[in-house]
Amino acid sequence: MDVLMRPEVKPGEISNADVLGFVRKTLDYSHKQSICFGWRPWLKDPNDDMILELAIASQSSYIVTFNLKDFTNIELFGIEAITPGNFLTLVRNL
Repeated sequence: MDVLMRPEVKPGEISNADVLGFVRKTLDYSHKQSICFGWRPWLKDPNDDMILELAIASQSSYIVTFNLKDFTNIELFGIEAITPGNFLTLVRNL
């Protein structure tokens, strides 16, 4: 959550309390997802493989990250890597 509160990520008009409220609201719709298989190694950065595995197991459509360059070829799993800004734009347009 600390990433969401970084000045370069969070617009100035959004308070830390707003960020915390957003995270709590997101958690209301979340559930714990078990990962029963492994796709390692798949990505350039082995530390990112668990993120891909979770996205596959949870049938996620997106991985939200600033690190787009390390999430290549994930479209094969029906997943798109997008930046937080693009994700917020997508959510606003729903």
